[in-house]
Amino acid sequence: MHHSLKSFASSLLLLVLLGACAGNVDNDANDDTEKSSEPAVSSAFPRTLEDANGDFTLEKEPQKVAIAHWGFVDSFLLFDTPSAAVVLPFSAEQSVLKTDVYKPYVETFDELEVVGENQQVNLEALLAYEPDLIIAGNQVNENIDQLQQIAPVFVVDEEEVNVWGDWPALVSLFGDILGQEDVAESFIRSFEQKVAEGREKVANIEGEVAFLQAREATAWLQGTNYLPLYYDQLGLPVADASIMEEGAEISLEGISELNPDHLFIGYFQGDSDSNSSIIREWEETNVWNSLQAVEKGQVYEMNGELALGYGPIGQSYGLEQVVKALE
Repeated sequence: MHHSLKSFASSLLLLVLLGACAGNVDNDANDDTEKSSEPAVSSAFPRTLEDANGDFTLEKEPQKVAIAHWGFVDSFLLFDTPSAAVVLPFSAEQSVLKTDVYKPYVETFDELEVVGENQQVNLEALLAYEPDLIIAGNQVNENIDQLQQIAPVFVVDEEEVNVWGDWPALVSLFGDILGQEDVAESFIRSFEQKVAEGREKVANIEGEVAFLQAREATAWLQGTNYLPLYYDQLGLPVADASIMEEGAEISLEGISELNPDHLFIGYFQGDSDSNSSIIREWEETNVWNSLQAVEKGQVYEMNGELALGYGPIGQSYGLEQVVKALE
C-alpha cells in the first residue's frame, strides 16, 4: 500500500511541478507591479540549521508551510506566515482552531488548510496544497520518505526537543526555521512574565488544588508530573497522596478521599456546561456535594483540552483561567 501511494504521489507531483513551471512566467510578470505593497524578502535567508538528519538549508523564507506533526500546530500558530497547512490531532469538527481562544491566531493567516485529521497525514491533500516547506518529527511521522517527494522536509529531532513537555524549545526552533526569532523570544518572555505575576497573585492560597479532566463516562485526575505549569511554576499546593504524582482515572469515591479545597474541571472537546459529562451525574450525589471544594464554592470549570494540554496557546489560556479563579 505504501509503495502504491508513493508512486501515486510521485506521479501527481510531476504534474504539479510541470504546471507550476508553465505558470511562473505570468506570475513573475505580475509580481513587478505588486511588490511595492509586499514586505521585503527577509535578509535572514539563506540559512542552514541542523535537523534530525544533519544540516538543512533554507534558501529563502518559506511562504507555504505544512505542519505534518499534529503536536506542532499549537506552537506554529504563533508565527507570521502567509499560508499554512496543518494536521490536526482530532477531526476538523472537533478542532480547537474554531474556539475563541485560537481565533486571533488563526485569523493572521491568509490561508490555513487542513491536510490531515486524527493524526494521519493526507498525502493527496498535502500534495495539492503545494508547500515549499514541510515540518515533521522523527517519532510521530513515519512517512518522511513520502513527505520528501512533495517538498523539502525539516525533521525535528524529538529526542532533543521535548514536544510534549517543553514548548518553549519548540517555539524557539520554529523561530529559527522561519527567521522569526524575535516572535519566539517575545512570546516566551511574555509568558514567563505572566507566570511570575500569577505566582504572586496565588501565593497566599489556602488549601490543596486538584485538576480533573472530564469525559462523557470517565474522569481523570491530572498528576503533578503532567502539570508543571500549575504545580511547579505557579506553586499551587498539592495533596499528599501517591496518585497525585502520575494521576490516573478516578472515581467519585477517589476524589472524595483526596477531598481538595479547590477543584478545577477541564472538559474535553466540549463546552464547560456540557451536559454529557460524567460530572453532571456526580453533581446529583451526596458524595459530590459533601466535597470541601463544592461546599466552599471552589469548583472551577474550563476547557480542559486547552488548559490541561502542552502547547503555548492552550497553556496561556489555562494560566489565565487558573489565576483568575484562585486570586
